[in-house]
Amino acid sequence: MSRVSIYDTTLRDGSQGEGVNFSLQDKLLLTRRLDELGVDYVEGGYPLSNPKDFEYFQAVRELPLKHTKVCAFGMTRRKNSPPETDTCLKALLDSQTPVVTIVGKTWDFHVTNVLGTTLDENVRMIADSVGFCKTQGREVFYDAEHFFDGYRANPEYALRTLKAAADAGANVVILCDTNGGTMPERITEVVQVARHAVRCEIGIHCHNDCELAVANTLAGVRGGATQVQGTMNGIGERCGNADLVSTIANLALKYGHEVLTPGSLGRLTEASRYVYELANMNFRPGQPFVGQSAFAHKGGMHTHAVAKDPTTYEHIRPEQVGNERRVLVSELSGHSTILTKTTKYDLNNDKALMTKILTAVQDLENAGYEFEAAEASFDILVKKAAGLYKPWFERVAYRVNSETDAAGRTLTEATVKLKIAGSTEHTVSEGDGPVNALDAALRKALTGYFPRLEEMRLADYKVRVVNARAGTAARVRVVIESRDDNDVWGTVGVSENVIEASWLALVDSIEYKLFKDEEQGN
Repeated sequence: MSRVSIYDTTLRDGSQGEGVNFSLQDKLLLTRRLDELGVDYVEGGYPLSNPKDFEYFQAVRELPLKHTKVCAFGMTRRKNSPPETDTCLKALLDSQTPVVTIVGKTWDFHVTNVLGTTLDENVRMIADSVGFCKTQGREVFYDAEHFFDGYRANPEYALRTLKAAADAGANVVILCDTNGGTMPERITEVVQVARHAVRCEIGIHCHNDCELAVANTLAGVRGGATQVQGTMNGIGERCGNADLVSTIANLALKYGHEVLTPGSLGRLTEASRYVYELANMNFRPGQPFVGQSAFAHKGGMHTHAVAKDPTTYEHIRPEQVGNERRVLVSELSGHSTILTKTTKYDLNNDKALMTKILTAVQDLENAGYEFEAAEASFDILVKKAAGLYKPWFERVAYRVNSETDAAGRTLTEATVKLKIAGSTEHTVSEGDGPVNALDAALRKALTGYFPRLEEMRLADYKVRVVNARAGTAARVRVVIESRDDNDVWGTVGVSENVIEASWLALVDSIEYKLFKDEEQGN
């Protein structure tokens, strides 16, 4: 199959999404990561819009990019003025990027009602802008804004704007479904018309207002588009843009197109999660291909089949996109799930033990526990059921005290008393809150015996009410995510007392770390 070039606009279109804000350093880091992934074009921003974008185009010149071409984005010249004196075009050229992307109007309604000019002048604005940048030695892409709406309203004029850009030297004209309201079959049909109307290559840029941005992008490629535009994880204004992660995976694995650089597809999950971290956003567990749940199996019938042959419930191998298979433990699990999750313990298919573990899981989930995000707690449960558990320490007592001083400041102190290796440790720590203080007191007591606990840190803490109808006497479930230099793991605790639930999850987290290090010979 043919090659499809990937144009990433996360740094511009993606940053217009609600709650998304990249610093200058973030933008440079992401540019470098996308270059490593093999993305062909990265749109860095609009150099005239704000100081950060202006500084980005200065700084990005120093990056040793191996594959990616950086693009500066801007608008056509102003109406009734020459391109040579236009401040936007000057800023585009001053950015010194090898590619400039110029957006223009293709919908006659926008030309007359938004730009406030004539249809003929708009065509001249497009041609002059593209032609001027082309004479300055740039590769020029033309974004035909609202093209599909414009084609529906006035097909002759919409195509005329495309031809103006192509005849002026545009390397690619990109058809934009800016409002995100076009259906896939219409995308294919119109792209085919455009492909025969102009001599240059066609690109496709879709928004996700009908949850069809990826489908529409693929439809555009089927119609003849050779460039796809989108954002990592689909972030962007309103409902977002086409998700380049899913788009790339589908183009490569379902349609056989050449994308990125050889061997890069296996880094797609890593790149997706990097963008979430950079943007300070939560991962989407159910995100296709790269989500944590994309290859997660929970029902007993499913896990039994997957254990025999993963293709029974997986459309691709997770390793192809850098993801991994997960078998979830819950009250829906069967013996095969437990067997799959306990293979590392070599329990010799002990059916009685499998039943014991499964019964314990079902009883605990009935009491409010969940092990899907707390596999470390499940691991400890298995050790206890199999007689492989040895406590690293014993709780004697703990106390947490919170009080407010005269200045209105809340002071929290935790006291922990433990037995460790025959000795008693009694420690006190302050914290920002009761759980933080309890965690600090625990670590103070244990680190002298287990120094590798210093590399462990709390990554996330969640509390959920289990039986809300009980009001303030309701049980709560605390899920803690911990990590060290190599791994991430989750633990869970349930109690009517949020401090006790937190204690149970904290102790599981620490014990899992100690077991893990012991098994790895650390």
